[in-house]
Amino acid sequence: MTWKEVIAKASAFLAAKGVPDAQVAAELLAARLLKCGRGLLASSLGKETPEKYLEAMRRGMARLAKGEPLQYVLGEWDFRTLTLGCDRRALIPRPETEELVTRVLGFLRARPATPGVPPVVIDVGTGTGAIVLSLAKEFRGEAVFIGTDVSEDAIALAKENAVRCGLADRVKFAVADGLDDFDEPECLDVIVSNPPYIERAVCETLDPRVRDFEPRLALDGGVSGLDFYDRYLSDALNLLRPDGAVFFEIGESQGPALRELMTGYGFSDIRIEKDDAGHDRYASAVLKG
Repeated sequence: MTWKEVIAKASAFLAAKGVPDAQVAAELLAARLLKCGRGLLASSLGKETPEKYLEAMRRGMARLAKGEPLQYVLGEWDFRTLTLGCDRRALIPRPETEELVTRVLGFLRARPATPGVPPVVIDVGTGTGAIVLSLAKEFRGEAVFIGTDVSEDAIALAKENAVRCGLADRVKFAVADGLDDFDEPECLDVIVSNPPYIERAVCETLDPRVRDFEPRLALDGGVSGLDFYDRYLSDALNLLRPDGAVFFEIGESQGPALRELMTGYGFSDIRIEKDDAGHDRYASAVLKG
């Protein structure tokens, strides 16, 4: 069979199994095997498919048919300017989180530089390292970038991605429970996090592709879904330098609660901003000196 025929058959099979965007999934499986971008598949469509590739396609299709996310089957996923290794050790990087990076970059670029004192940025619950690695890649000034996660597996994946992206000398990673390992007052300029924010009871109702494959540790935000925000904001009072800031990704119904929490802790310039779908998705605030 030609690649065109293989992709057509794969797409039909995946669609029959209820796999979302079956045509795209089939094309991405083929592109991964051919080591090219999906947009470059056209030059190979008329070529015969070697048997070893047919077998690899079948294995990938079987995993997708069982509900495994496409990102895990491919083993990698694009995030902003980076291609990151992606597997069950960490949450899948999502497009909404790319905009969180944009907001942090804007703050860092506008922040007056202090000679000899580079800003320190920490990404709490770093997962694949998507946020902190993107910040390190795209921020041109001097800065210290740190990614932490309570999961040793996630930190191992983040370190692999740092090497993969050529950023191993620019970002430090550490296994840590939140901000507990930081005890020096006023040592951070930015705290950024896409923490677990789904209410515990809601976790069981998630799409099986999320519920059964992505790490529960990265999804379960406690009974209210607000546990981690409350904890990180409390820690930030001691750890942020004057005029330092926090940036969070939030659930679409959590904007009012985050504003109330931030106000209660004495933060200023509180912003609750929407994603491209019009849902509350980002919360940020500054701790005035």
